Amino acid sequence: MNTENQEALDIKNEFSQIPKTAIKVITSPAAFFRQMPKTGGFLPSLIFMIAVGFVGGFIPTVLSLIGLSSEGILPGLAAIVLMPVMVGILGFVGAAILFVIWKILGSGQSFETAYRGMAFCSAITPITAFIDLFPYIGGIVGIAWMMFLLVTVSIEVHEIKPKTAWVSFGIIGLILAMTSFSAEMAGRKITT
Repeated sequence: MNTENQEALDIKNEFSQIPKTAIKVITSPAAFFRQMPKTGGFLPSLIFMIAVGFVGGFIPTVLSLIGLSSEGILPGLAAIVLMPVMVGILGFVGAAILFVIWKILGSGQSFETAYRGMAFCSAITPITAFIDLFPYIGGIVGIAWMMFLLVTVSIEVHEIKPKTAWVSFGIIGLILAMTSFSAEMAGRKITT
């Protein structure tokens, strides 16, 4: 088999594993991250993030079509295109920020490992798209869940002490939750 055919087969295999991987991350994150390969290239993680980003963008469109979201159809359709692109691009930025945080906390892992850990945390994106239906609480639940996953990655992959991981990502989560809550309040004031 030539290299081009092998690469196509590898990519097809990556796509077929996405649901199984997402379920593992969601249902048993500690076990998943404990077993997560720390290397293997960026492509599998990028494919995973883009796929869950697409599903996460598709959900608001469906919700707006059936009348469960006040966002409207046009923003929902834009989300289908924009979400995977934003996830793909901002994934590297987010991984760089997390890489620095993990280095400060004492991790000896590479940027690739940081990227892979962060990428697989995005498994919750489709679920948080539903949770976002609930004003205020939806964003906070999504942030709390992501912080839990980042703590799990910190402990299982980066070998950060649990207390250090919980305090560090607890503070970051609190700041993000307050920012999200304030932004949602401001947005609702503008629309009313």
